[in-house]
Amino acid sequence: MSGAARTVSVNRVDGRLKVTGAARYAADQPVERLAHGYLLVSTIARGTIRAMDVAAAEAAPGVLAVYTPFRSLALLGTGTPFSVGHSWLPLQDTEVHYHGQAIGLVVAETFEQARDAAALVRADYDVRPPAVSLVDGIPGATDPGPITGEPARLEFLADGVGSIDEALAASEVTVSGTYQQPGKHHSAMEPHACVAAWQDGALTLYTGTQSASLTVGAMAAALGVEAAKVRVVSPHVGGGFGNKIATWAHPLLAAAAARTLGRPVKVVLTREQTFTVSGNRSAVRQTVSLGARRDGTLVAIKHQVWSSQSASGGIFENSAHTTSRYLYKTENLHLDQKIVTLDVPPPTWMRAPGQESGSFALETALDELAAELRLDPVELRLRNSATVFPGRNVPWSSKHLDECYRVGAQRFGWARRNPTPGAVVRGEWLVGMGVATANYPGERFPASVQVRFRPDGDVSVASATADLGTGMWTVLAVLGAEALGLPVSRIRSDLGDSTLAANIGSFGSASTASTGPAVAAAAEAAKTALITLAVTDERSPLHGVPAADVRYDRGELVAPDRRIGFPELLRAVGSEGVEATGSAGPGPEHGQYAFTSFGAHFCEVRVNRLTGEPRLSRMTTVIDGGAIINAKTARSQIIGGVIFGIGQALLEGAAVEPETGRIANGNFADYLLPVNADVPPIDVHFLDHPDLLFNPLGARGIGEIGTVGVAAAIGNAVYNATGRRIRELPISLDKLLD
Repeated sequence: MSGAARTVSVNRVDGRLKVTGAARYAADQPVERLAHGYLLVSTIARGTIRAMDVAAAEAAPGVLAVYTPFRSLALLGTGTPFSVGHSWLPLQDTEVHYHGQAIGLVVAETFEQARDAAALVRADYDVRPPAVSLVDGIPGATDPGPITGEPARLEFLADGVGSIDEALAASEVTVSGTYQQPGKHHSAMEPHACVAAWQDGALTLYTGTQSASLTVGAMAAALGVEAAKVRVVSPHVGGGFGNKIATWAHPLLAAAAARTLGRPVKVVLTREQTFTVSGNRSAVRQTVSLGARRDGTLVAIKHQVWSSQSASGGIFENSAHTTSRYLYKTENLHLDQKIVTLDVPPPTWMRAPGQESGSFALETALDELAAELRLDPVELRLRNSATVFPGRNVPWSSKHLDECYRVGAQRFGWARRNPTPGAVVRGEWLVGMGVATANYPGERFPASVQVRFRPDGDVSVASATADLGTGMWTVLAVLGAEALGLPVSRIRSDLGDSTLAANIGSFGSASTASTGPAVAAAAEAAKTALITLAVTDERSPLHGVPAADVRYDRGELVAPDRRIGFPELLRAVGSEGVEATGSAGPGPEHGQYAFTSFGAHFCEVRVNRLTGEPRLSRMTTVIDGGAIINAKTARSQIIGGVIFGIGQALLEGAAVEPETGRIANGNFADYLLPVNADVPPIDVHFLDHPDLLFNPLGARGIGEIGTVGVAAAIGNAVYNATGRRIRELPISLDKLLD
């Protein structure tokens, strides 16, 4: 398999299943004798449960059991298994850590019976005042410890420079700003759901997960069983965005209840419960100070971050270390990440964690510097593009960011931009243009794939990875077809099952980059196994031919004087199939180069002069992500990421009540998300430069880079349109009114 540039554009192989309703998600699995669970959640943010009255619920029609901390389920309470999303196991004590925490489970014959009975449960609390404000907690912020192997407070200074503030003070031009965004929620189409069924001491868990293998580990540890006794099945995931990597309370309780009751249990979170029972993105406050020479050359970057963290643990936004750490070259660099621990639901991975928030601050500050210097924002970025990884001085494996700027500017029509804010007026609308940089690291994880030749003429390509709408079903088919010289229609993808070939899953924009090389390795191993069968089985027409004289060619085995297709061979020898497993993973090159995907966003924004309403008119995004495996699904990934960024910029944000810790807009009526009317035409262009130092495919991840920098580009366009610099997201019309 070569790393040559591809022009493949294939329809999703799972598309028909999805549009006809045949694709089975976690809650769709047909399991006999199924009982239904409904979570009980706390109505306070901090305190202790004094008592829970469950008598009325237990007497309600169809109720099988009501579980609470006082009538608990058997989970291991001596530590939290890795990949559980919070630092405690549910129902093992009476502590309440945040509003909306799982504190009980009602199980009944039907969902409606469980829901109605849950409404009859009464909980009494000893309430303590919660801490829920990021800004109020900043004076008590703490150091989180190492971030990606480096100190949370990281500094590189030029010789003779005593401090970053000294470098800034000596700069010819400086700008500084504070940038803030609220917590945000993943809001996947499919709510979190699971079906847990036990048989002969073994658990089968149907659940929407981005990592079947991590879920196996978490469930086995929490339930006190061997990992070999847990099977996780997740063939289709209706969106994850990082929220379905960790294991949350509902599958733990469903599995424990199913074991206790001796029958399968299904739990589907309500939309409101997905805002608290599962994770979110941290709220973030950042200060960026830039020092430069008059020609625009950066001299100093100081990036300070305060991210919300939960008292229940979780993953916070490490914004500076993922953006200012290496996007631009500078003589002096200072990064400082702090966390503010609050009584809120635990944050977790959310599409481009760190880069999404960090890019808003850094790329807005770059635009402010360009305005101060009266320099074109694209030219400022070109002058300061890092040619090596700053501080480590290792080269990029492949970097074409300058081309992203130039191609994007040409496609978008950047040359028509008027640099004077507020100068372009079209009727009631002020019109502006903005630009920002995108970046996301190239990641690879060890992965295995099994390839199986079948007597019906098809080939199975299977791995325990996941497809959360990202196109992995199709990637397996496309790469399998390429490796075997067969049409895509003859490849049968299989994934989302922990019993398949080992694979960590789909996250970190690493699934294709990790799994793709393993497809090639497995295909070569399967070809060898097929040839071995052909020359060793006495029933084979190629029996006795030296293996060295037989080659595989597009589904056929070719010897000097004969040729046979693999289906005919398998039928001739009475075989049900020939299979082999291949593996791949990162090698020593990962210490020799820096691997990153890059991109540039250009956008046009209109702001109504009378109402302050901001509207996005159009966007152009150019991506340097290495080789593109399937242009059709890749384009969809970038468009999805851009829409994520539109939400960040203009609409999204959790509104937390300061007295109660309740997420006041924890529903789809009040938590605003981009809809069709908010999304303009999006022009996506891939440079398609294979990165063969990264992997044999030359492909880096693109699942998350699309959202990075979008909010900054939109904010920069709003400034160009109005002269107003908005540093707090979302950019709502009230911030644009006089």
